[in-house]
Amino acid sequence: MSTQHTYRVIVRGTWDGLTDEARARLLSEVDDHGLSAMQFTEEGSLTYDRALKHFSFRYVVVCDAEDGEEMAAAIAEDRAETYLDERGYGHGALRSTVTDMDTMKINYKGRRG
Repeated sequence: MSTQHTYRVIVRGTWDGLTDEARARLLSEVDDHGLSAMQFTEEGSLTYDRALKHFSFRYVVVCDAEDGEEMAAAIAEDRAETYLDERGYGHGALRSTVTDMDTMKINYKGRRG
């Protein structure tokens, strides 16, 4: 049985080829997708600003540790692409940054052991 790890994945991209309808929908919801929306969830949280140039998703992905960060990135990018495609939001290539929460070292400043 393989060990499961929890990954935090940030998927970034650039809006590309947005239709007028998609642009209007994104702008009408921009206040729901600002800095306060930045949280890591399984469903993912989408953030972008009024300029509609770049966007990012934040995901929590749990998968086998042996599959590692590459699998976590692939899962998160697939989730982001599905979300965008289902809504007709044009975008360029996606890229990811992955953090393995189970191997991350926490440095408590000022704490003595």
